[in-house]
Amino acid sequence: MKRTLFLNPPSFQDFDGGAGSRYQATREVVSFWYPTWLCYPAGMIPESRVVDAPPENLTVDQVVPLARDFDLAVIFTSNASFATDLATISRLKDENPQLVAGLVGPQVTILPEESLASGPQLDFVARREFDYTMLELAQGRPWDKILGLSYRKNGRIHHNDDRPLIEDLDALPFVTDVYYRDLHIENYKIPYLRYPYLSIYTGRGCPHHCVYCLWPQTFTGRRYRVRSVENVVAEVQKALEHFPQTAEIFFDDDTFTANGERARQIAAALAPLKCTWSATGRVNTSYETLKAMKEGGLRLLVVGFESGDPQILKNIKKGTTPEMGLRFMRWCKELGITVHGTFIVGLPGETRASLETSMRFACRLDPNTIQVSLASPYPGTEFYDYCREKGYMADQKLVDGSTGYQQCVIDYPGLASEEIFKAVSRFYRRFYFRPRALARITWCMVKDPVERRRFLQQGQEFLTFLFRRRQKKEENGHSVPTAAHDLQRTG
Repeated sequence: MKRTLFLNPPSFQDFDGGAGSRYQATREVVSFWYPTWLCYPAGMIPESRVVDAPPENLTVDQVVPLARDFDLAVIFTSNASFATDLATISRLKDENPQLVAGLVGPQVTILPEESLASGPQLDFVARREFDYTMLELAQGRPWDKILGLSYRKNGRIHHNDDRPLIEDLDALPFVTDVYYRDLHIENYKIPYLRYPYLSIYTGRGCPHHCVYCLWPQTFTGRRYRVRSVENVVAEVQKALEHFPQTAEIFFDDDTFTANGERARQIAAALAPLKCTWSATGRVNTSYETLKAMKEGGLRLLVVGFESGDPQILKNIKKGTTPEMGLRFMRWCKELGITVHGTFIVGLPGETRASLETSMRFACRLDPNTIQVSLASPYPGTEFYDYCREKGYMADQKLVDGSTGYQQCVIDYPGLASEEIFKAVSRFYRRFYFRPRALARITWCMVKDPVERRRFLQQGQEFLTFLFRRRQKKEENGHSVPTAAHDLQRTG
């Protein structure tokens, strides 16, 4: 078995767009997701180690010496970090010329040929789910026999057949065992989750067809494959033994509530554990399911409202309506479920009027917190194809090369990229500078010292972000970063 390094590499300052994050950009408030995708294969390879450089604040110079201890290096890359990740591989191989190194993730899944052609330092890429692909590589199986692998041999690039998506998710190891072995729970924080938190996938894939969402279209598929209820609960129990300091479990599926009956079963099985948990959801979740989840320990749902304009919701194939969103929020408030609502500006059909409609809609919904993202046309998505075909992409570069901040790359007829960019901060101001929102934040700070410290820290980080954003805008002469946070993520 080859000694294998699974690396979420350093790139931009405070960048968390890699191995556990669906939104590939630097955020306005420092936060870190677990490198869950790397931890699955690491749990199957005894002589392996996961190194998560961003939350450990490791530099490339600090990571490079690790190459001496391994035969195989697997790096999770993204659209934003691809160039810096290639440079990291070069440094690793300079340190250990015998090292075999490759990339995984949606970026190389969509562009395997182009990725391998980018530099001779890259030996292979693994397409789509790579758990067993990495296991077979570590076991020394001949490369031409490994499904899902693209590689370079004798100066030529070869692409093996696709690997089928994994059906038996219960056969995979518990990622929280790898967290316990290799990671430090205190390094991970998300603004809307209690600290410290743990994230777990209870399933992979999403049955919905949102045109902008990267992962189901490029990586996990549009079918919700799930672990058994017993397997999920067993991991939660073991995770709480590993990490008794855990304040919250987060079920980070694309859409946890996609199967309402199963969500209710998990909630009922978790109830005796008396643990606090949160999850992703959709506005079409039934009252019965919401009630059952609340009774089973649910605290918060992360929900993608996206827009308040009915036509835009149709354009993006969301499968929801504003009326469904209002009903959902009414039910959540009745049941005492906290909601973190996500919105996207710049979606197909966006106009000045639809932006105003969405801002008014968000205020009417009044979720506890929101995040506002800039629509990003990732290669491999329907949204990307739409923008290319219509000629709406003003730039191919989705992030700024020095900061990792997302760039505003879409110009619509009658709505320029500059206006879309400015709409993000305007959206935040409209929502949070309301008496009701300010009163809610003030009350949280008064009654809970932990929340007070958290809000003050996040406020400082957000102001720092705005200062850095303004600097980049002045340097480049146009809008560069958005105030996007983490989600074009829920169904």
